Amino acid sequence: MPDPNGFLRHPRRMPARRPVPVRISDWREVYPPAGEELIREQAARCMDCGIPFCHSDTAGCPLANRIPDWNDLVRTGNWAAAVESLHATNNFPEFTGRLCPAPCEAACVLGIAGGDPVTIKQVEAEIADAAVARGLTPAAVPPPSGRSVAVVGSGPAGLAAAQQLARAGHAVTVYERDDAIGGLLRYGIPDFKLEKRHIDTRLAQLAAEGVQFRTGVDVGVDITAEQLRARHDAVLLACGALQGRESDTPGRQLRGVHQAMRHLVAANRVVATAGEGRPALATLPDGTPIDAAGKHVVIIGGGDTAADCLGVAHRQGAAGVHQLDLYPQPPRARDEARDPWPTWPWILREYAAHEEGGERVFAVAVQEFVDDGTGAVRAVRIAEVTVEKRDGRRIVTPVPGTERELPADLVLLAIGFEGTEEQPLLAQFGVARNARGAIDSRDDWQTEVEGVFVAGDMHRGASLIVWAIAEGRAAAAAIHHYLDGVGALPAPVRADSRPLTV
Repeated sequence: MPDPNGFLRHPRRMPARRPVPVRISDWREVYPPAGEELIREQAARCMDCGIPFCHSDTAGCPLANRIPDWNDLVRTGNWAAAVESLHATNNFPEFTGRLCPAPCEAACVLGIAGGDPVTIKQVEAEIADAAVARGLTPAAVPPPSGRSVAVVGSGPAGLAAAQQLARAGHAVTVYERDDAIGGLLRYGIPDFKLEKRHIDTRLAQLAAEGVQFRTGVDVGVDITAEQLRARHDAVLLACGALQGRESDTPGRQLRGVHQAMRHLVAANRVVATAGEGRPALATLPDGTPIDAAGKHVVIIGGGDTAADCLGVAHRQGAAGVHQLDLYPQPPRARDEARDPWPTWPWILREYAAHEEGGERVFAVAVQEFVDDGTGAVRAVRIAEVTVEKRDGRRIVTPVPGTERELPADLVLLAIGFEGTEEQPLLAQFGVARNARGAIDSRDDWQTEVEGVFVAGDMHRGASLIVWAIAEGRAAAAAIHHYLDGVGALPAPVRADSRPLTV
């Protein structure tokens, strides 16, 4: 049985991050591998509570990861069984263990009285790494079913579905318009959060299991929906939610004001081709420089994407960085009246990039992007604001007399996403974006078009990687049933599942 006193004997501890001066000189991951002693100690803090909210699909993990089970297996040193338990519910724990914000930890029972939750996410990453190091992730190759599935998009939802369907014996082809498989995992997430070797290792496993990959194929342009449907018995659309939210602030058209993802993708492409070390210059597809080297950078937004831009700017050698957040600075601890356990709390989240430099400015909004006289941005004019909600609408009111300018040679908009992009494949498949910019589905994950399914961010809007994997697995189960497959595949979430909120 689990150690009943583990959470009393051991405080929450994480492995020490690599020193700031060292890590901003390269693109390697911030956290070094944790030692086995530390991970077993931290796993021992899990008390196998009677009702483990950590793997509830509404409060904690939508994948229903067996967190208490593999925590105790790690505590006792049974790594092979821990790997098996973890992979039973999660196709890609090396991704979630590095990228998921861990709603499981927010729902950990140790947090009821304000205690520190188990380091679930770190334990997960270490199990996944141990699986690779110890050769415990073999390919599974079942007898062929004679049925074929096309997966459009190679992010976590598409890849999870592809692996599940391939393991059920179906012939799966993943179509990706980019030049490499991985979706935002490949070019949207900086290497200091996810080194791309993890993607390549997992893709090798999928390929060994029979998944076919076709890169540089823009469905709807290079191949029509009609041709794709003629080749396959079912189609899964998993194209993500890449339509960045725009700003109507005066001066938005100035050179040097960009969507955050354009900066991240450009930087990731240079790192991918240059290898380790600072890239010489990142550019947009038209050749326009978008490198932060020597520039005053302003990042608008307070979430994960903004923090990623901050870390990239540090590594590119920015002269200075301001990160602007519309909302007041959150508290450092959960406000039980506002966000009772086990809901996701509104708290100050400090990413590794914030330790590296830059200044965070809360409760401000940009009033104007200031022209340098040549059509390029030279500053942003900001003002302190109050934010309130009325009838479901957000009302932002500038505070008189608080306007000031911040120098800005590069401005990055990290203010969210507005759903999947408008693209030719939508009309060709006969599906349309809803009011949220997503694609609706029936309970069986099919769109309004027979045999065409949808999953991941394209279905639910921009969300967490753990939800993308869960939707990919659930959609795969629905496709398997549609194809009259033998048995049933696991379906961790329903098409209408939503996390618990207050």
